Amino acid sequence: MYARCSSELQPPCARLASEPVPYRPFEDQNCSIARALAIVGERWTLLVMREVLLGRRRFADIKRNTGIAPNILSDRLATLVEHGLLEKRLYSEHPESYEYVPTPKGVDVNPVLVALMAWGDAHAAPDGPPRVVVHTACGHDAHPRLHCSHCGEPMEPREMQVRPGPGADEVQRAEPLLPVTD
Repeated sequence: MYARCSSELQPPCARLASEPVPYRPFEDQNCSIARALAIVGERWTLLVMREVLLGRRRFADIKRNTGIAPNILSDRLATLVEHGLLEKRLYSEHPESYEYVPTPKGVDVNPVLVALMAWGDAHAAPDGPPRVVVHTACGHDAHPRLHCSHCGEPMEPREMQVRPGPGADEVQRAEPLLPVTD
């Protein structure tokens, strides 16, 4: 049901913003999405990666373009360095200053950002896309899509299912293709 906030009934998501949301690790889930979210799923992390992948690699530039608080930015950068998505490089000795350079693992986040951007453009950009992906090989605007690695055909969202992979546990191996279609 609904929690009582003030004098009105409101859904739990409408509770006071000052209430901390408890952190629950995904350790008990055998899921690549959950494991990825444990690294990049915090609300600022993908925006930090966006900035770095757009070439804004210095602390002040990332802070200015995201509006993130310095202590949170420091924490997110440290996490991304710790997990091997960014490399911290000294670019000035006086004063000592660093930039954050994406590693190959960090560059691999780009398709995730492009997918989120496409979703945002379609569902959360009433005035149209704020930025457009350009294919550097041909110089034209691009609309990246998933393609089947076997037949090369584009894959639409409703044309996908998942099956147990080599890292599946016993419960996952017992499941059919998901989602089950009628």
